[in-house]
Order: sequence, then C-alpha cells, then structure tokens
Amino acid sequence: MPVQVEDAEILRKFQEERTRNEAFSLLLKKYQQKLYWHIRRMVIDHDDADDIVQDTFVKVWKNLPGFRNDAQLYTWMYRIATNECITFLNKKKQKNNVPLDDVAYELADTLADSVHFNGDKAQMKLQQAILTLPEKQRLVFNMKYFDDMKYEEMSDVLGTSVGALKASFHLAVKKIEAYLLSKD
Repeated sequence: MPVQVEDAEILRKFQEERTRNEAFSLLLKKYQQKLYWHIRRMVIDHDDADDIVQDTFVKVWKNLPGFRNDAQLYTWMYRIATNECITFLNKKKQKNNVPLDDVAYELADTLADSVHFNGDKAQMKLQQAILTLPEKQRLVFNMKYFDDMKYEEMSDVLGTSVGALKASFHLAVKKIEAYLLSKD
C-alpha cells in the first residue's frame, strides 16, 4: 500500500544527512509500485521491469539532491523511468539488430509466455494491440489509459505539446480499435 506522506516532507528529510535514508525509503514505498507498472507495460517482462525500476531509483538517488521543485516529484521520477524504458528498448533493438517493430513482436511473445501475466483473453488482446503501436503512441496510451495522467502532466514527462499528445492518444485508440476488430 502506498505511503501517505507528502512529497515536500520526503524532500525535506532527504536534504538532511541523518534522515536521507529514511526519506528514500518513504519515496520507494510511495512510488515503487506505480513506477514498476508504468515500466512493466512498456517492457512487458517482469525481470526486465525489476531491473529498470532499480536503475530508475539509482538515478533518483543520485539526482535528488539537485531536484529543483520546478516539476512534481512524481512527474520527475516518471520522466526518469520513461527514459530508462526507452534506453532499454533501444538497446534491445540494437543488440538484436532488429527494427523496433520486431521488438514489439518479441514483447508480445514474452507477454504470451509470461507466468506473471494473469489477465483474461480480453486483457491479453488489449496488451497485444498496445504492443503494435509505435513507441511514443504506446507511451501516451499507457499514461492516459492505465495511469489516468492528465495531458499537462504527460507534457511535462515527455516534453511534447498537449495538442500533439491528444493527437497521439487519438491515433493510438483508433489503431487499437482496428487491431481488436481485425482479431475477432
């Protein structure tokens, strides 16, 4: 269950050497699960998601002293997690020397074989449809549909205009609808 402590309190505790570890523990308890699921929807594999969550929190730890409060703490961490996902997917693409579209097929196979996926057939179809989207549309769809983020928050995370995000979401929904209708 997420911790009910305010971000300002976590940041205050983090500034003091003697309470820094406590602050980071609170940060982990409050945001680790939310970031895990954001990452997991992008990379699909549980073990990969765990690794990326760890990498994300290492970067948060290293960069938190320089956090300037010009964004919400969660938005800032979400941006780090998103960048870690993109870096991971790009490395996977380069390592396997395949186009990103083929990585989507590989992720779909991983989803189908995963012991950690416990959804029904409809959820499986939706996840497979999402994996057919280009990376940016997949990010936007996941953030809006699963995380219920406002376009303004997504704009902060992705550095994209609200209008472009709305267009990406609309296109993503149309492509998912077309995929689901073609698979019936």
